[in-house]
Amino acid sequence: MALWGMTIDLDLCTGCQACALACKAENNIPDVGTVDVRRGRRIAWMEVLVQTDPHHPGRARFLPRPCLHCDDPPCTKVCPVFATFRDHNGTVGQVYAQCIGCRFCMAACPYNAKYFNWRTYHDPGPGQNPQVSVRGKGVVEKCTFCHHRLLLAEDRARGEGRPLAPGDYVPACVEACPTGAITFGDLADPDSAVAHQARSPRAFRLLEELGTRPKVIHLAARRERDHA
Repeated sequence: MALWGMTIDLDLCTGCQACALACKAENNIPDVGTVDVRRGRRIAWMEVLVQTDPHHPGRARFLPRPCLHCDDPPCTKVCPVFATFRDHNGTVGQVYAQCIGCRFCMAACPYNAKYFNWRTYHDPGPGQNPQVSVRGKGVVEKCTFCHHRLLLAEDRARGEGRPLAPGDYVPACVEACPTGAITFGDLADPDSAVAHQARSPRAFRLLEELGTRPKVIHLAARRERDHA
């Protein structure tokens, strides 16, 4: 059984935002408007966090942060209607039709990786990905590792009479990264590229001390980047 996970090499990330833009287009993530952005209501399944040094204005560190798809996710434990759950393949899913908008899962997530739709932001029309359902007012949403792509890849492999092969299923953010900073695959396969990187001495998990066991693993930068 596959255990899907991701590594992000901070030594290769340039902060270009290609992953965030690809995620937005692929998953019909809405523009909430300037008023709601100012109110802290922005929705960004993949967010590139930036740390700057006030003593060196030209120096910055970038840290892409999707949902970390924890092996022990706090969000699933507080949902009263089981709208968020850990799937058998290790991903943390969200059932939009079941969500009652209580936002308990948002409060429980230590990574701020879940987002609430304060309005119905989507206008019906062209330009949306028909493979991804849009979310309406009162629903929590999050990164799904582009789960619809997994379903399509599984159907394709089944039609060809073969098992799912490495590279058949790749989330949009991985596909869009121009430097190859993001690696995705089966952490249960010790020979996979993602499992190999997860064993790197540079590998670390955000807030590992909380015991959430994230399956998005970052690789520490070997040196600080000075863009001055």
